[in-house]
Amino acid sequence: MVETSLCRKGSSSMGDRDFVDKDKLILRGLQFHGFHGVKLEEKKLGQKFMIDVAAWMDLSNAGKSDDISDTVSYTAIYRIVKEVVEGPSQNLLESVAHLIANTTLLQFPQISAVRVKVGKPHVAVRGTIDYLGVEILRYKKASSVD
Repeated sequence: MVETSLCRKGSSSMGDRDFVDKDKLILRGLQFHGFHGVKLEEKKLGQKFMIDVAAWMDLSNAGKSDDISDTVSYTAIYRIVKEVVEGPSQNLLESVAHLIANTTLLQFPQISAVRVKVGKPHVAVRGTIDYLGVEILRYKKASSVD
């Protein structure tokens, strides 16, 4: 079993600065229709969700070999996001983000950390916004990988 943990700056051995100059896969601007939210209307009618994912892993072998088996396919992570967002309703965006991050870490042992941003562009607030949402960072603890 893989244990995941929220990485907070200054509170763990793996802060944001540890990711500087490290390799990562990036999926940005994914959009899906889902039925997440606390309000009944959100669960009944659904709405658009915007997702960004960054997954940290060593990409040097893939860069040298030019072989897909030396990396994680973007489409595999895309499918995880799609299944979570279009899947069973969650009350909180935090839950949606956690499911995406945890599933990604569990399915791909070569990924050491994942950042997930989940946004709702159509929120009932006065004012102009691009979206409101959450962003989480989860990582594998080396001692918890079987």
